[in-house]
Amino acid sequence: MGAILLALPALAQAHPGHDGHELTWDFSGGFAHPFSGWDHLLAMIAVGLWAAQLGGRARWLVPAAFVSVMTLGAMLGHTGVIFLGVEQGIAASVLVLGLLVAAAVRLPIAAGVALVGVFAIFHGFAHGAEMPATAGALRYGAGFVVATALLHAAGVGLGVLAARTSANATRYAGWAIAASGVLMFAA
Repeated sequence: MGAILLALPALAQAHPGHDGHELTWDFSGGFAHPFSGWDHLLAMIAVGLWAAQLGGRARWLVPAAFVSVMTLGAMLGHTGVIFLGVEQGIAASVLVLGLLVAAAVRLPIAAGVALVGVFAIFHGFAHGAEMPATAGALRYGAGFVVATALLHAAGVGLGVLAARTSANATRYAGWAIAASGVLMFAA
């Protein structure tokens, strides 16, 4: 939570030309990107919630796999590679991850890592393709990697807290996330 509060001043200056610090704009622009759309935000939280449900080593392996593969997808998106179905893949990620959380599906760690990796390609590709032409790729990329990791951590934290306080809170959140995925397909 403290890291998010520390980042807020940088987010307020997420436009080029503020104080002449392009470095801040690049990182903060990348940091802000996952927060700029419900599709990314819900998927990142869902990864954390599901990792919390899986427990054990999955609590860090599943989010780490997502961040790693997302970074590779961003590199592809930034290079201008054509990748069809990105928006559908992102909507599918929200729907499927929501259903995994809602049903508390338990998969072996390798299967969970592979599944989130598939979805991470789509999210990463979108981040890379939507990177402003004036942004420094490494700084912008570091921003969305940090934001994604924080959103995953928030999801894990919420999942752990919900498991201690309410048996169904995480499942209800999963159903809400899955319903959002359905709406994304309809849009």
